[in-house]
Amino acid sequence: MRKTILIFSAFSLLCIYGCGEKDTSFLITENSVGPLSSETTVSELEQVFVNDSISKDTAKQGSNKIEVYQKNGKHLLTLTSNSDSIPTVENIRIFDTRYKTNKGIGLHSTFKDIQDNYSIKKIVTTINSIVILPKESNLYFTIDKEELPSNLRYTSSKIEAVQIPPTSKIKYLMMGWE
Repeated sequence: MRKTILIFSAFSLLCIYGCGEKDTSFLITENSVGPLSSETTVSELEQVFVNDSISKDTAKQGSNKIEVYQKNGKHLLTLTSNSDSIPTVENIRIFDTRYKTNKGIGLHSTFKDIQDNYSIKKIVTTINSIVILPKESNLYFTIDKEELPSNLRYTSSKIEAVQIPPTSKIKYLMMGWE
């Protein structure tokens, strides 16, 4: 009888914690990055990140760059707002490795992880990096050209997915809402 009660108690605790709401503090979806949604206005940022620090770039006239830090100083996000009459967040650069997509992709992920979870719409070659744009997603991933074979590091020509080593690490993870 005692074993039955113990097993039932353990099962109940497991259900309470396992069946509860999932923590979305660092979840990236198509319409949210942690507590931030695509509808969040710049004026609401202080409420959204009430336990964090917000730093707005006031040095430049008309600057729309906003940085979010944890109280301990850890850089979480850099936000760029649009210039609408009621500005909302337009682009987000993710700095904290705890942020992950619902498919488990984050800053510690590789090109193989991206390929396994997303169909690639386009790869853009820049001077120092390549930008991977998945189909049907507002995310984009940047991989440093240093991750590529030496013959591709200094080229400005188009780089194809088959040329990118699967172990290439993500340098930047960004979300762009329009």
